[in-house]
Order: sequence, then structure tokens, then C-alpha cells
Amino acid sequence: MIEKGLSHWFYFYMGRAPCCDKVGLNKGRWTQEEDQILTNYICANGEGSWRSLPKNAGLLRCGKSCRLRWINYLRADLKRGNISTEEEAIITKLHASFGNNML
Repeated sequence: MIEKGLSHWFYFYMGRAPCCDKVGLNKGRWTQEEDQILTNYICANGEGSWRSLPKNAGLLRCGKSCRLRWINYLRADLKRGNISTEEEAIITKLHASFGNNML
């Protein structure tokens, strides 16, 4: 048990428990097979817990790596390419109304 008053410092220095052992995990570029496994698993089971997803899907990746790969590259609703002229007009109009402030 951590003494009263020290618990804040304990978590400040120790941080969160690691998401995985990072031993024997693939690092670097994702292969097409890994992308397909991740996509099939998420389509069948949903996103759910990213920490348990790699093990359940049979991937040798960290949960954070799977989450970032899905969110930034593999999602079906992810729009790629340049913005359209309509989108640019909307951005310009909103910037004229609100400036650089985030609402």
C-alpha cells in the first residue's frame, strides 16, 4: 500500500502500466496481410479494446500500433486526397466568422 500523500508522485513517476511486453512484436512497416487481418477483425468484431485486439486478431503488434493504423490508414470512411472547392469555401467562411479560435 502506498502511503497517503505519496500516491500522486508514485503514479507521476511510474505512469500507466505498459500495454504490452514489446518482446517479439513486429516493428516498422505493416504488410498487406497484417492490414487485411486487422481490417477483417475490426469489421467482424468492432473496435472494442485496443489492448486486447492484437492478441485476439492474431497480430504480433502493439495495441497502440493497431489503433493508429486503423484510424489513420485503414478506416473505410477515411477521406484521402485534396479538399474540394466546396470544402475550401466552407473553411474560408468559418475562418472569417470565428478566426483561429477553436470552439
